Parts: sequence; structure tokens; C-alpha cells
Amino acid sequence: MERVLRPFILGGVIGDVVDVFSPTVEMTVTYSDRLVFNGQEFYPSLVINRPRIQIPGGDFRTFYTLVMTDPDVPNPSDPYLREHLHWIVTDIPGTTDATYGREVMSYEIPKPYIGIHRFVFVLFKQKSRQCVITTPVSRDQFNTREFAEANDLGLPVAAVYFNAQRETAARRR
Repeated sequence: MERVLRPFILGGVIGDVVDVFSPTVEMTVTYSDRLVFNGQEFYPSLVINRPRIQIPGGDFRTFYTLVMTDPDVPNPSDPYLREHLHWIVTDIPGTTDATYGREVMSYEIPKPYIGIHRFVFVLFKQKSRQCVITTPVSRDQFNTREFAEANDLGLPVAAVYFNAQRETAARRR
């Protein structure tokens, strides 16, 4: 278990975004056919479009909620707007992908301006369909733990994160 959680601990995801959890569900995040691995760097120009989120296994009677946040806004050295919400999808049936869920907060393109930012995808198993009733009013100062608690989602069942920083004009080619 420690080996599985090590990237989340070293990357500060456990602590800044979520508490210690036991990953029990497989989740894959793909941008333009590039699979996301913990701590991998992506250029913002590669993450313009919504990623494909797949949840293989399980069954159609199990539903999930996906949250994507940036805990490093506006600057990793002084993240006083922590966390910035980028996306929420609820009621995702098991064995499918996020396109079958209900988008509660539309996908916002990651645009880090200062420093290297972490973009974290957190997956929660819902206790029933349409159990997410408390939705955020603002993207800034979002709190994944409080959102999960308000909607009785418990601890995450999966997570993955990537890093991104502002692209220079030369990198955009």
C-alpha cells in the first residue's frame, strides 16, 4: 500500500488535497492518447480539451464522482486560493467513462501562470445515484475534503495527478 501512496505523499496531494486513502478502483486519465501518470509533466497546450476518464471494472449499479483541482493557485509558493476547481462530474456508472456522468462544473483549461502546478483528479464512490446535492458556488478556494464530506462521499477510491507550468512561446510549437 505504501508503494501505491508514495507518489501522493511525495507530491503533497495527500495533505494538501486529500487524506490518506486506500485506492480500490482503477481509473485512467488520458489526454490526446497520452496516459497520465502521477507527477508526469504536461504542457498546457496538451490539456486544452477534456481528458478521457475511464473506470473499468465494477458494475453499472455503482456510481462515481470525479473532482479535478489545482491546489497551487495562484503560486505554489503562496497558494492562498487553494484549491482551484477545474471540473466535477457525478453519477459516472462503473465500467464506463466520465462522458456517461453528469457534469456539475464544466471543464476549465489548466492555465498555470507562476511555477509548477499540480492538477489532481480524485475519484469518489457514491453511496447511491444522484447523491451529490451540494455544489460549489465558486471555483476558487474549493476544498475537496469539505465537498466530499458535504455530499457523504467518504474517502477517495482513486486519484492521479500531473504537473504543468506556463509554456514559453518557443515550447508551443
